[in-house]
Amino acid sequence: MAVGANISVLSNFLLSGFSDYPPLRAVLFVLFLGIYLLTLAGNLSLSALIRMDSHLHSPMYFFLGNLSFVDIVYTSSIAPRMLCDFFRKQKVISFVGCVTQCFFFIGMGGTECCLLAAMAYDRYAAISHPLLYPTLMSPTVCVRMATAAYAGGFLTGLVQTTSTFQLHFCGSRIIHHFFCDLPSLLDLSCSSTFLNQVVNFLVVCAVGGTSALVVLVSYGYIITAVIRIHSTCGRMKAFNTCASHLSTVILFYGSGLFSYLHSSPGYSRDKDKVVSLFYGAVIPMLNPIIYSLRNKDIQEALKKLKENKKQMSPLCLVVP
Repeated sequence: MAVGANISVLSNFLLSGFSDYPPLRAVLFVLFLGIYLLTLAGNLSLSALIRMDSHLHSPMYFFLGNLSFVDIVYTSSIAPRMLCDFFRKQKVISFVGCVTQCFFFIGMGGTECCLLAAMAYDRYAAISHPLLYPTLMSPTVCVRMATAAYAGGFLTGLVQTTSTFQLHFCGSRIIHHFFCDLPSLLDLSCSSTFLNQVVNFLVVCAVGGTSALVVLVSYGYIITAVIRIHSTCGRMKAFNTCASHLSTVILFYGSGLFSYLHSSPGYSRDKDKVVSLFYGAVIPMLNPIIYSLRNKDIQEALKKLKENKKQMSPLCLVVP
């Protein structure tokens, strides 16, 4: 066991990446680079817009700004490494690098779950209790909810990463993925992973399950409140305030559950990579697009920003 422990600590891992598709390497690199750059540009722009426009200084956009930050860290934990590996024959990742990647990817994923739950509660408070909304979602409450979201996410990452990397990896070092994914790492262990699977399941239920329950209950009350609204215009207005968030929830939870709760022993590794790419790269890119297209406040803030630039442009002319 001591030898196995030394091997598990000192040895590196090898990522298979997308080595099965050499003819498509250039196309995939350009595609994934474009997705990553769009993710950074979209989320940074949305965060900057929320900070600059005073009309967006509300609980809903406070959480949206945090969601953009989480999405940037979330996708950055895997994308730069994946892009660099396209040009490497030996896709070696150190033990410490694998631990770090795993921790941040899981931690940010857990934080996003909690933030989506906080945003669902925010929409419930706004629609079901509009008069009490300033009290229910005061700045202090928002900061506490955001802090709890980060704490829950990092606790998830810490527990799952610690339990996984206490295992012994004395056999194959090839991770059949493009990043250090927990299920792929458990497959490499030469010791029993039953306890790890139980711990991971409990943590996912505690953080992901609780967050999903908050979302479901919040939307249950929201639907009840919307049904009670007599005017069609009022119903549509209430629904529009939730449409962007609901789209993000469906995309995130749907792809995450599909990826991590499959139990088929013959599950395709290629499908696993595609799903991981979807929730690790595509969804963070889509989130700012969804909120920009569906949200009138953000659209108005963008129009004001464009108008201010046009008004300021004459001042930038150089007078001889």
